[in-house]
Amino acid sequence: MKRVVGLVAGVAMLGAVLGVGPDGAQAARAREIAWGPCDRGGTSPLGTALDSVPQPLPRSEPPAGAMECARVRVPLDHSEPLGQQISLAITRVRGTAGRDAGHLGVLLVNPGGPGASGRSLARYVAATLPKDVAARFDVIGFDPRGVGASEPALSCVDPARFYAPPRADNIPRVKADEDALVARAREYAQGCGNRYAWFLPYLTTENTARDMDSIRVALGEDKISYLGYSYGTYLGAVYATLFPQRVRRLVLDSVVDPSGDWYDTNIAQDYSFDRRHKEFLSWVARNESVYRLGHSQAAVSFAWYAMRARLHARPAGGVVGSSELDDIYTAGGYSSRLWPRLAQAFSDYVLKGDVTGLVALYHSDSEVDAKEENSYAVYLGVQCRDSAWPRSWERWRADAEAASEKAPFMAWPNAVYNLPCAFWPERGGTPPKVGTSRVPPVLLIQSVHDAATPYEGALSMLRLFPTARLLTEAGGDHGVSLAGNPCVDRHLAAYLRDASLPPERSGARRTDGACPAQPEPRPVSRLSAGSPVVAIR
Repeated sequence: MKRVVGLVAGVAMLGAVLGVGPDGAQAARAREIAWGPCDRGGTSPLGTALDSVPQPLPRSEPPAGAMECARVRVPLDHSEPLGQQISLAITRVRGTAGRDAGHLGVLLVNPGGPGASGRSLARYVAATLPKDVAARFDVIGFDPRGVGASEPALSCVDPARFYAPPRADNIPRVKADEDALVARAREYAQGCGNRYAWFLPYLTTENTARDMDSIRVALGEDKISYLGYSYGTYLGAVYATLFPQRVRRLVLDSVVDPSGDWYDTNIAQDYSFDRRHKEFLSWVARNESVYRLGHSQAAVSFAWYAMRARLHARPAGGVVGSSELDDIYTAGGYSSRLWPRLAQAFSDYVLKGDVTGLVALYHSDSEVDAKEENSYAVYLGVQCRDSAWPRSWERWRADAEAASEKAPFMAWPNAVYNLPCAFWPERGGTPPKVGTSRVPPVLLIQSVHDAATPYEGALSMLRLFPTARLLTEAGGDHGVSLAGNPCVDRHLAAYLRDASLPPERSGARRTDGACPAQPEPRPVSRLSAGSPVVAIR
């Protein structure tokens, strides 16, 4: 919904764009935030959309640890702060320490994407940090522009129709297959352009970073701390580059390489996901006594690709074809905690023809609903606009074929997923500059075998922020802090308390601090139809 706020609010927002201090404009904006309980006409922890009416001020202060909800108005175009406004949905879990007892202000959190909702992450972070650390921060979650309960919330197609299973195979075999994939990508891009032509030019990482500073101003804070995962690391790095004087703490976990463009970054993912998939297959082979799919990675790999071919010909339960299978098993590249469930469904299908596990995984993790369509629309909107993409199908096909020779697991599915960018109505721009020496000490956290954000990206970010230190985890999961590794979480807590960092080391592939991987998952006997797949950042 298009809305234009009054002159007073517009002048206050101008202060955000120009970096006016906490007095005056910031104080005025802080008084305008109407916090309310999330279960009363606001954003619920389960993702209920905010009502379109303004939220009332709470009658009394909510109890410590309760999540509150509100909205913040920001300019659609930050170069026109008095122009059209959009609405961001934000959440807060207040710390219990007073300002005179070591309170450190706000900690903004972002789960990544782009396109992921960040409202419920505030509650998770506040509950998972050590109590003495959580007490010193007001943890702030937010839905970035275009996402979830923010307005507008993008949706470019009817998900029930567009994603109806089984979809066409991600891997084209004849020209007719290619034509169908291209037509589908073009349809999606045109759908977004038809619905949101007014909004897409402004759906960028840089504008989202400027939205974060508008949130800071609205909260009346001189500085913010920030914890971002995955794409959220890139968002945080852009914010710190634009507003280094506004940063108190900066934690970037599972680091996106900021030095390239999104097209090349996605091709790099083809190889890292293929490596991680092979690690999953090797784990299945090491547990041959349970899954009985082969004693070697090669044997299990043969079984997996044979399963894929069978599902292409005859989808499991009428819904899990080859493309749905790609989606289901891509999740294993993010978290090894999923491996037992993925392996059991794999084994049941190959050995017994039992499709129960595959169908359950599809419905719990891969079926696209309105929420997932919103996330995908914003994912494409940001990435397609942030940087330039090839506009020729021939280039996409050649690069996918080349990558598939060495990385068959992800090459074609990844290309198809991002292909709407070849036809996006808004041409890609120039990525913002990233990196500065003027920001306070920064903590980077990275697992060595991460598939979604390869280790090289953390090294690149380390070079661009001279004040940064790199903490590595020896495993391969994506999003490693507050996920059960006590070593990582000790470093995170120490940094948030008093900016303590591992001592700096030297070397081209340096690690300033190192933590062991979490133990390998143990096999499970069976995935029940009602067992949900854990959420992945």
